Amino acid sequence: MATTPGTPRPRIDVAVVLERTAQPNAWQDWSFRVLEVVPAEAAFGTQPRMVFDDGKVSRWLYPGFSLELFTDECKGYFLNLTSGNPCWFVSYRPVDDDPSMMEVTAASVSYIEADRRLFAGEQVESVPLAPELCEWLQDYTNRHFVPDEKRKVRAMSFLSPEERERHARRWQPGAPDSGDEG
Repeated sequence: MATTPGTPRPRIDVAVVLERTAQPNAWQDWSFRVLEVVPAEAAFGTQPRMVFDDGKVSRWLYPGFSLELFTDECKGYFLNLTSGNPCWFVSYRPVDDDPSMMEVTAASVSYIEADRRLFAGEQVESVPLAPELCEWLQDYTNRHFVPDEKRKVRAMSFLSPEERERHARRWQPGAPDSGDEG
């Protein structure tokens, strides 16, 4: 079920708040964690910027992310919504020439997209999805998600005739291999 041509996809603009801690322990110079995903505002600008710094902990605002819903990602939305804790998945990676900084690469609500980003080597963290966004995502998913069809049983033609006979006996009530003690 594709979007009708000329109809925009459902979309919201957001920003990510990331916290950086200097020397959290003897083995790390820096640690990072995603604090929240917030609705975008024009005042945020377009570039990451520090919004708090006490010398040890700083908070950074990363604006400019859009969450656009796609019908082919509905399985990922479904998995997120049915997880018991619907969330944002925020991915980020170190800036090559500055280990004290991270580059936020995406804010998503698709469990499958988060998995792809993890597999690609990015750090992915989750933060709770607000109830009103859960409803919005649930509505979209309910309208567009088509569950996978059940898989057909594989043909037994690759088995020898003796093995096929043994499998056939196994599923007959009262047969020696059936588990029935009939």
